[in-house]
Amino acid sequence: MLCRVVDLGVLTGIAMLSLAGTAFAQAGPPDSDAARLVGAPWEMANADRDKVCDVTFKTDRAAQGFKVEFDPNCGNLFPLVKDIVGWKFAENDLLRLVDAGGKTLIEFGEVETGVFEAPTPGVGLLFLQAPGGAVTASRPADDMFGEWVFTRAGKPVCNVTLDSNAANGQYPVKLRPNCDPAIAQQGFTTWTMDQGELLLTPSRGAPWRFEEVDAANFRRIPAGNEIMLSRP
Repeated sequence: MLCRVVDLGVLTGIAMLSLAGTAFAQAGPPDSDAARLVGAPWEMANADRDKVCDVTFKTDRAAQGFKVEFDPNCGNLFPLVKDIVGWKFAENDLLRLVDAGGKTLIEFGEVETGVFEAPTPGVGLLFLQAPGGAVTASRPADDMFGEWVFTRAGKPVCNVTLDSNAANGQYPVKLRPNCDPAIAQQGFTTWTMDQGELLLTPSRGAPWRFEEVDAANFRRIPAGNEIMLSRP
């Protein structure tokens, strides 16, 4: 009789663990910030928006994180998505798309509500747009030609010219002498307008992005930066 009681206890424990595992596998994202990603397809695009595809975030558990689905042509546009098996909403509001081993292949940061961007080696800058989100119209480039000044916390630190001699849609950047070292070392080469934002491309690394405050002032994003670009 004692043996039978023990056996029943073991079986009960196994059953409870099995039910808990099933519930865990069926559970959706534990975080409301992550849950807002789930639903209609999101739009992933490169900076030029000549490559665009749909991404759908699921609540089903994957080998890593939660399942993510790309439209059939997405792998042709962005080959690295063929290795993506899941998504995770990590600390600091970072959205990570990971492979079967848990390696992050794309890491998106939210730069404004419903708009994420990810500087991605070998691919460039990728964007993830909220469902139904409208793309901000760009300011005409000829509004931007001429002299500007970098400021940090309101103090001028570098004069710069946004040149008008375009090549392949990119315009040269000319930094003036005696720039702040933190800006000079970036070695900015070109500028362009993208979805209403001003992009300054350095010799290496991801572009610096600026959002319009008013006609004469652009603020570096993400929020929290003290760097502005203003008309002198």
